Amino acid sequence: MRMSNLFPVFVLFAAFVLSLSGKLCFADRKPSVINRPSSSIVFPVKGNVYPLGHFTASVNVGNPPKVFDLDIDTGSDVTWVQCDAPCTGCTLPRDKLYKPHNNVVRCGEPLCAALFHQGKPPCRNPNDQCDYQIEYADHGSSIGVLVKDLVPMKLANGTVIAPNLGFGCGYDQHNGGSQPPPSTGGVLGLGNSKGTLASQISSLTHVRSVIGHCYSGHGGGFLFFGGDLVPSSGISWTPILHTSGGRYSSGPADVFFGGKAVGIRGLTLTFDSGSSYTYFNSQVYGAILNTLRNDLKGQPLKDAPEEKILPVCWKGSKAFKSVADVRSFFKPLALSFTNSRNAQFQMPPESYLIISELGNVCLGILDGSQVGLGNVNLIGDISFLDKIVVYDNEKQQIGWAPANCSRPRKQ
Repeated sequence: MRMSNLFPVFVLFAAFVLSLSGKLCFADRKPSVINRPSSSIVFPVKGNVYPLGHFTASVNVGNPPKVFDLDIDTGSDVTWVQCDAPCTGCTLPRDKLYKPHNNVVRCGEPLCAALFHQGKPPCRNPNDQCDYQIEYADHGSSIGVLVKDLVPMKLANGTVIAPNLGFGCGYDQHNGGSQPPPSTGGVLGLGNSKGTLASQISSLTHVRSVIGHCYSGHGGGFLFFGGDLVPSSGISWTPILHTSGGRYSSGPADVFFGGKAVGIRGLTLTFDSGSSYTYFNSQVYGAILNTLRNDLKGQPLKDAPEEKILPVCWKGSKAFKSVADVRSFFKPLALSFTNSRNAQFQMPPESYLIISELGNVCLGILDGSQVGLGNVNLIGDISFLDKIVVYDNEKQQIGWAPANCSRPRKQ
């Protein structure tokens, strides 16, 4: 199971100092200021909800640059890459790892403080290196140190930039799930702190402080920094709640099934692209599951307890090939945000069901209370499919609209 931790933990490791070698490669080079802050940076996205379980964007890091496929995660702030310092728990070949070169971020630098939501890192000395430890909700973790290096990118207007950005050099990784570790090179943290890669780029006036993703139900999609790809019409907006931890949360929201209210009201919901599936607290999950089961009575579906990939699955008289085969059996869900006019987050069957390798249909909504999320409710990747989702940090709002995510649409 893959999902991001909503409450990243940062600690200082004063006794461990990285052994850094090599020369400083343009570490103090200042990027030129672009006079078109309306431009965007677009990343092609690879991956799917099932069976892969994640979506990644390729990011160039260093000089000469190495390419890292990073797990896109709006539920955490720190971007980190697997780091040869040396590395424990790294899955990439050593020649593919990032090699630090006397470019550690110090505790006294603003970037270090920006990644601590309390505003003050727990450092003994401002000259100490800025260490981090992140624990994810699936009990995976990364320990490392913040470094700064060139991150070459191409703007949509054709301009090539190479800003000097801060990110994590992860030298001790642990995979929390029961499955083998993913083949990704690290995590692209896109939470709403001032220390994320996207925030750093926007602070240099290259692009607006807006990020968005569009995941295709057929796999792949695109990710963007900046405002160019935000639809000019047809998008629903809801305000971001000011909560601790830098989460993209909104609410209150009520749940509808088949266009009818089901008595679940006032939910706070967190938009988290670091989660493959959607999670509700046990009370909400139980109510939704009971509603689904009652509605399925009389349909040609039977429970499939032999299926192990997800807790709740059904089988038919023959194997299903796609959600289209079972779409007529399931009604759409919707989340209605009551503090926004006509802001309904629609969840058709394709947004909460998958078809397993055995041809069974499985529920991609899970009980978050069973995995340590408590009362937190997460909207995950399965419910983002075939939608453009926008996180506007300037206007402090989240937006979404149905979209063809196979390629970016020019505005």
